[in-house]
Amino acid sequence: MKKNILLVIIAVVACAMTSYAQGRKGLCINEVMVQNDSSSIIDEYGLYHAWVELFNSTHAPMEISSVFLTNDPNVPKKYPVPLGDVKTEIPSRQHVIFWADNEPNKGTFHLSFQLEAGKDNWIGIYDADGITLIDSVTVPANLASNTTWARIADGETGWEVRDGSEAKYITPSSNNIIVDTNGKVDMFAEKDANGFVLTLMAMAIVFSALLVLSICFYIISKTGEKISKINKLKAQGIAPEEVAKGEKINDSGEEIAAIAMALHEHLNAHDQENTILTINKVKRAYSPWSSKIYGLRELPRR
Repeated sequence: MKKNILLVIIAVVACAMTSYAQGRKGLCINEVMVQNDSSSIIDEYGLYHAWVELFNSTHAPMEISSVFLTNDPNVPKKYPVPLGDVKTEIPSRQHVIFWADNEPNKGTFHLSFQLEAGKDNWIGIYDADGITLIDSVTVPANLASNTTWARIADGETGWEVRDGSEAKYITPSSNNIIVDTNGKVDMFAEKDANGFVLTLMAMAIVFSALLVLSICFYIISKTGEKISKINKLKAQGIAPEEVAKGEKINDSGEEIAAIAMALHEHLNAHDQENTILTINKVKRAYSPWSSKIYGLRELPRR
């Protein structure tokens, strides 16, 4: 028994660790600025520093504490993301920024290394074991100041230079492609301006749901009726398979009511016969107010 419990615990822990590791694979480097001189992007101290944006590409929250960020593949454990900070849990499809200022004493999101302008900068994310490489990117040396090396779309493979222009806007802690319209809504607005199709679709869905519910309730009632009849046959000592096919069991409510009324009429029929006299004793409570003894006068003695 104890061995079985131990095996179950080991299996649960193994599954949890496997899912945890698979979740970490969804963490990726999404955008990097190497030289930050005069952009509008500053840290919580009001200072300009290089920064690295990480993205959770999964559809579930991801805890990134205990992973390692580094700019040297030979030193994979250069900066460990500390434990105990609630902000290290990245919500689904969201971002977080780390400042490459070589000042880790400023907080959780300040790295212990800097990025060098004019050189290729390799950045990597290692899992908690310090061996498994989750994601990496090499930022080209010709990246100008106040520009970023970013994925074309969040979590996708293609990269491009973004200079902050209208077409190549910089998006720290935001989606690399900002969607301000809903394609489906626009399509409905274009093809169904008055909303007739949408109304018909909504009504069809509602009536379909009602039809499905009606069928389900009908099946449930018939099944319950059948089970009830089988239980009644068993209570009478009759096996269901012994009942002739198509034989009707007279147990409807109307027939039961008719039998009850017939029994009532039969048991109380003597009240309507002339030859039988029914005498019912009437019990009356005694009351001194109606007693005659209190109304008699005592004759005087001579």
